[in-house]
Amino acid sequence: MADYLIDEIYKSVKGLVPNDGLCDGAPVTVEGWIRTNRSNNKIGFISLNDGSCFSCCQVVYEADKLGNYADIAKLLTGCAVKITGRLVITPDAKQPFEINATEIELLGDCDASYPLQKKRHSLEFLREIPHLRPRTNTFMAVFKIRSIISQSLHEFFRQNGFTYIHTPIITGNDAEGAGETFTVTTRTDGDYNNDFFGKHACLTVSGQLHAEPFALAFGKVYTFGPTFRAENSNTPYHASEFWMIEPEMAFCDLKGDMAVMEAMLKHVINDVLENAKDELKFLNDFVVETHDLIEKLERVANSDFKVITYTEAVDYLKNSGEKFEYPVEWGMDFYKEHEMYICEKIAKGPVFLIDFPKEIKAFYMKLNADGKTVAACDLLVPGVGELIGGSQREEHYDVLEKKMDEMGMEKESLEWYLDLRKYGGVPHSGFGLGLERFLMYVTGVSNIRDVLPYARTPKNLKF
Repeated sequence: MADYLIDEIYKSVKGLVPNDGLCDGAPVTVEGWIRTNRSNNKIGFISLNDGSCFSCCQVVYEADKLGNYADIAKLLTGCAVKITGRLVITPDAKQPFEINATEIELLGDCDASYPLQKKRHSLEFLREIPHLRPRTNTFMAVFKIRSIISQSLHEFFRQNGFTYIHTPIITGNDAEGAGETFTVTTRTDGDYNNDFFGKHACLTVSGQLHAEPFALAFGKVYTFGPTFRAENSNTPYHASEFWMIEPEMAFCDLKGDMAVMEAMLKHVINDVLENAKDELKFLNDFVVETHDLIEKLERVANSDFKVITYTEAVDYLKNSGEKFEYPVEWGMDFYKEHEMYICEKIAKGPVFLIDFPKEIKAFYMKLNADGKTVAACDLLVPGVGELIGGSQREEHYDVLEKKMDEMGMEKESLEWYLDLRKYGGVPHSGFGLGLERFLMYVTGVSNIRDVLPYARTPKNLKF
């Protein structure tokens, strides 16, 4: 077993953590995978990565110090090795340290057919080998940031008094009423009355409805887990399996809901800026064509999010002089071209769209006094469009029941949800943030398939 992770050595040498004896000449043992290996008859250089940090460690090995020099010089990219040697501090060099090897042991050989060589690989090619692509710089950066974002979200909600709730994966209702669900069944004849649960069951599209009862007990809760949608879409923004962060807050109106969204995003973005500097720099320099990723994130973290109504947005778009593919009319659901124009040209930054027509939003959203719109919001951000959707929930039993009737919804399976309005119901609000959409925004990666470890999209289930 290795004495140190490469990340531990980096932090010690840079003075970020106590030295722990890692001074010049100190004995160290590390384990990892070879990224590159070049040598001549006397000296060789291995670039080693152990996954603990984005940077690689340079290992120097010499023929007169290593009995198996010839064998080591033949090792290919992808081989796993254990290296023992002396730490050499190099403050004036590009890297702060290197390891002068005294012993190198092969732990795992790598066949010459290994598809990841020292060259640029297209993202399309790498999607065919998701079991290997985490070893590339791009995906090491993306999935490290995914981890930081996930942990940061939990930290934000814990620090702000939210209780973490685990909502069901298998459910008997479609939260959005869209019907695009995956059926869970043990039968082949569609006889759901005699199925395992005695009724039609599906994979959840949202944990919201199941989280609301807990908000009316704990005050502030959130759920964070996988959700599923059987939408036959092959756009760069849609996947069949994705993760959702869904807070619910009692005694909270739409304004309070939006305040939590803004605070959450700024907290997480600042966390990524602080703890993923190497990863962001790589993505900024080699993935984002405009090379303004870090600047964009810093600008969002330090900006005040604007608020405009849906009706105002319609007026802006109709008077913009732009020739949109889909003409703008009040009552329509905005397309991506409209969302991008609103946040990039009108607001010039993150913007909350509020007060949407009730016909284009979900049944549970609170009806405004005008009887035409609901207290809902979409947060739009440059480069992505809609990032978060939220609303104040309808707390009045009779109003909610009437909306469900107007939409032709089957109420029997949602009697428990209506009960919340009978037994101490209060104004409450919540929102949903798609983790992958957020990750696309933070990393500048343009396709959702490249921020999912194993993408689930139509006709794609190889792994």
